[in-house]
Amino acid sequence: MNTANKLTMARVILIPVFLVLLYIDFEFTLFNITVTNVYLALAVFIIAALTDVADGVVARTRNQITDFGKFMDPLADKVLTFAAMLWFVEIGIMPAWLVLIVIIREFMVTGMRLVAVAKGRVIAATMSGKIKTVVTILCLIVMFLPLSLWMLIVCWVLIGVTTVVSGVEYFVKNRDIMKLDM
Repeated sequence: MNTANKLTMARVILIPVFLVLLYIDFEFTLFNITVTNVYLALAVFIIAALTDVADGVVARTRNQITDFGKFMDPLADKVLTFAAMLWFVEIGIMPAWLVLIVIIREFMVTGMRLVAVAKGRVIAATMSGKIKTVVTILCLIVMFLPLSLWMLIVCWVLIGVTTVVSGVEYFVKNRDIMKLDM
């Protein structure tokens, strides 16, 4: 297994660690700093997000782009972000409708990519899709911190707007793929 794929697998392995830390309530003091399960989960989330950046860089610079990476990398990203979003819904700091918008966009773009592959075409990630991913990850990191309601709303708006804009861009740029075959 190449380095890029190892980084992707590390992210996949970190997802259940992240979830366990979120749901096992504990707290301890280390060097006069109170450490809680949520802050340890945040650290794991950040490490997992950084493996996404690292595997992308490694895959491109070392020409380690593989079918495994093409499939597993975006899947791991989605599972990691959905896990955080659903936990935020559960604890009452993110509206479920926003998570639904993100999930619908992901399913629609994935579906369009599958149709494109069946027609012999590959749809590359767009800049707006990459911006959406970065904004979503940064907002989720910020949402782990104690925030005022208005800061939460700013995060919700940023996630929602980048999700919708990038989804619309995918469909507009690739609308010919979705034409019905008659």
